[in-house]
Amino acid sequence: MNTERTAGAPAETGTGPATGTGTGAAPDTGEGAGQSAGPWAAKRLVWTVVRTDIGPLLLAATEVGLVNVVFHASERVRGKALERLAGRLGIPPVHEPASPLLAEPLRQLTAYFAGELHDFSLPLDWRMLGGARGFNRQVLEALAADVPFGSVAGYGDLASRVGRPRAAQAVGIAMGSNPLPVVVPCHRVVESDGGIGGFGGGLETKRQLLALEGVLPQPLF
Repeated sequence: MNTERTAGAPAETGTGPATGTGTGAAPDTGEGAGQSAGPWAAKRLVWTVVRTDIGPLLLAATEVGLVNVVFHASERVRGKALERLAGRLGIPPVHEPASPLLAEPLRQLTAYFAGELHDFSLPLDWRMLGGARGFNRQVLEALAADVPFGSVAGYGDLASRVGRPRAAQAVGIAMGSNPLPVVVPCHRVVESDGGIGGFGGGLETKRQLLALEGVLPQPLF
């Protein structure tokens, strides 16, 4: 996985692939469970674009942690994503592929797409969801903690895990709000009847991620 060359920046691939499969621990929320990063928590917002097997991904990070992953990061998509980030965080995004804030996300994503890493262990900045630790964040944290690589869960199952067994539809909305796809694996949520379900990155991207994790067969061509 290579960092896309933009604005004359050199390619950056992180610090090399991981050799293990992770610890299975849920990603850090940056500020601890039940807390939200305040406006003082980050003064830097850096980003890069990396080329992967599922297309270019925009990665953005602050001192708190990884704050956004955006699929299909064309110039148009990238521009809109950076506007959203600046508006939400109140910090101007800086294109800085070699930033230490991006080194570990790049390393772990490289290892994941190489099939060498199964569990991400990154500090996360959840502020793209807003300040309060509401239902959407609770569902996404439960997903990251309880639905490991190579498995799937239904919308109703996730609703039950957060104590809202009748909130399957709200879980679908929470998946759509996920600012950190792949790292917080909303691609592992499927319909109870066996259907693949929706996905903000597109169904083909969801199929590719599930195939990478062995849930679906790899395409022949």
